[in-house]
Amino acid sequence: MASIFSRIIDGNIPSRMVWEDEACVAFLDVRPLAPGHVLVVPRLETDQWTDLGPGLAAHMTEVGHAIGRAQMTVFAPARIGMVIAGFEVPHAHMHIVPINGMRDLDFALANGNPDQGELDMHLEQLRSALTNAGHSSVSSR
Repeated sequence: MASIFSRIIDGNIPSRMVWEDEACVAFLDVRPLAPGHVLVVPRLETDQWTDLGPGLAAHMTEVGHAIGRAQMTVFAPARIGMVIAGFEVPHAHMHIVPINGMRDLDFALANGNPDQGELDMHLEQLRSALTNAGHSSVSSR
């Protein structure tokens, strides 16, 4: 059975897609740790990030870096956190999160009921920042 991320990638589950290229996608987390929390996910359904080829893992990091720079522009946090845990969904993914302290990376504090209008606004802000930075893989779906 396809993972929830594969169903999102295939367009079977709605998402707020920020980035799409031939190797990976990035979309806003539906249970954000902070405004602008984005997941970077390989198109290839792979359970653990250590099972990804080094080239794909490096590419995902590059995409996460681009998104992190956009998050800095939009949200002006103290730092951008990156977490690879892999327990939530059996499909490798990276969390890219604007943070002001380590506590901001506590998944127990995820917002299970975020304001949908704010998510839409964050999506457009991140897309705009990525476009302004010259990235061509900004999603339009």
